[in-house]
Amino acid sequence: MNERSARRVARLAEVLAERGSLRLAEAASLCGVSPMTIRRDLAASDGELVLMGGYLVRAADPRYAPVYDLDDQRDRQAAAKRALCRKAAARVEEGDTLFIDCGTTLAPLVAELAGYRELTVVTYALNVASAVARHPGLRLVLLGGLYHPASQSFESDGVDAAVGRLAINRAFLSAAGVHPRHGLSCFHFHEVAPKRAAIAAAGERILVVDATKLGVIRPARFGALDDIDLLISDAESETSPLVEPREE
Repeated sequence: MNERSARRVARLAEVLAERGSLRLAEAASLCGVSPMTIRRDLAASDGELVLMGGYLVRAADPRYAPVYDLDDQRDRQAAAKRALCRKAAARVEEGDTLFIDCGTTLAPLVAELAGYRELTVVTYALNVASAVARHPGLRLVLLGGLYHPASQSFESDGVDAAVGRLAINRAFLSAAGVHPRHGLSCFHFHEVAPKRAAIAAAGERILVVDATKLGVIRPARFGALDDIDLLISDAESETSPLVEPREE
């Protein structure tokens, strides 16, 4: 890397330390060069700065860390997730068809549904499907395909059509990031299609997240805040944390 490139990267690193993220075009304008030049600077650098979905971020910033493993996440915020799922279950009515997203946040929701006798659960998550299968009163629709062990979820090219054929009363959605400007995001790009399909198909879209997800951006964007009808969170205020990014 030449001296001018190093100065540009150092300048951008200082800005990102304060702001968290920059659009690529904004970073180029700040440095008085083209976006391609910024891309070349990053390619020649030591990896301190990276591009995610058109945004420049610091690789070490925990808000944008692209690492996720369901087993690692299982016990994090476990009590909060159970409490959130109890709130979410209050929205369910006998006879509903529910979409339940992947991840660990919504896994406790299945236990809250055990007393129902006329519910259908649609999911692409193996951990959710396994829990539903233990309750004979619940009908299971598993959206299959290529299995991803890290998230215990399935990927299929036909998920849009499969979900579109279903009349879903309520979609319970999870997110790894909820940001006022950048919307709803997750770690894995294969999760985007089923999440978007559920948002499009459901009569009510319910986002269930603990407070640690608010103000955070993850690599794969799947929606905007106005795609959601109801936010269930353990934040002090369920809407105000979405106005500004969370301070780290």
